[in-house]
Amino acid sequence: MASALSTIQLPTNTEISGRNLHSGVPAFRLIDGQLGQVKKLVTKQLVETAQTEEVNRLLEPRLVGTRGGKMLRPGLVLLSGASCGRITSEHIRVAAVIEMIHNATLLHDDVIDEGKTRRGLPTVNSRWGNQSAVLLGDFLLGQVLKMCADLEPWIARVIAVAAVRVCEGELRQVAQRQNWQLSEAQYLEIITEKSAALFSCCCYLGGLLARADEDKVKALSEFGLNAGIAFQITDDLLDIIGDESKTGKTLGSDVDKNKPTLAVIHFLKTAQETDITEIKSKLTTAGASKEALAEMLSRYGSLEYARTRADEFAARAIQALAQFKDSAAKAALIETAKFMADRTR
Repeated sequence: MASALSTIQLPTNTEISGRNLHSGVPAFRLIDGQLGQVKKLVTKQLVETAQTEEVNRLLEPRLVGTRGGKMLRPGLVLLSGASCGRITSEHIRVAAVIEMIHNATLLHDDVIDEGKTRRGLPTVNSRWGNQSAVLLGDFLLGQVLKMCADLEPWIARVIAVAAVRVCEGELRQVAQRQNWQLSEAQYLEIITEKSAALFSCCCYLGGLLARADEDKVKALSEFGLNAGIAFQITDDLLDIIGDESKTGKTLGSDVDKNKPTLAVIHFLKTAQETDITEIKSKLTTAGASKEALAEMLSRYGSLEYARTRADEFAARAIQALAQFKDSAAKAALIETAKFMADRTR
């Protein structure tokens, strides 16, 4: 597969460094113009529809996802469409809807996790309180409902089902706090619902809106699901070993909220009993050192195990595209899957 794609040149980090692109994902340079249209539509639906000064204050572009985000989900809608044909105005609209749903969940997540920074800036809850953050998230979802009313019913239904799955996954994760017996299979089920389902929805809709055949749509859905699992495993790793100055958001919330993530699950299955007791103490102690936790996880190979599993799911995602002809869009999807798994390296 690598040799077949060798003639398709995607932009390097060096090549894009001088441009103010709409996303931090290098492969998205291919769809930068369309991502700009998505951002404009999000801004129009939010900032231009607010009727009062109080709401406008909260709807600054940097707070509602029109600046600073990776735009992964809308990017996957667009690239999936491009891999099957052409990107249409319907792709742009669906991509904007999904980005608004994602940003609404971030507003609520920051309240749940007591996050202080997001995309390198203070969170809404840290600046104006939890009530404002929750209600702003609800405002975004209200705008999503208005936009979905103008979509074909089947499109709105697919989006609604994915949104419900995200919420179910989040609820399951909350219910499993401090469950140190959580298995890897259960963890994967949770992150499939809370994160990967929405990625899968993006790719599925991207293909359908491009009028792709059933096999290609199914393959894109599988690509999005596996890439989304790789993304969440990596995101959970970053919560432990990431650098806040690089990620731009508050880290350590999984530890502080006693959420069992893959590296911890692996550690609890392989470590000596004395070390298991110690790490449980660190996980349940507010403000425990992330560095000490990371050192213990590294000693037992748990960090590397999580990285390897993320790579495996990214490889599954790439394999799902085997039936697609080589193209710039397919190459960009492959590079995006690798990017989603490689963020801790």
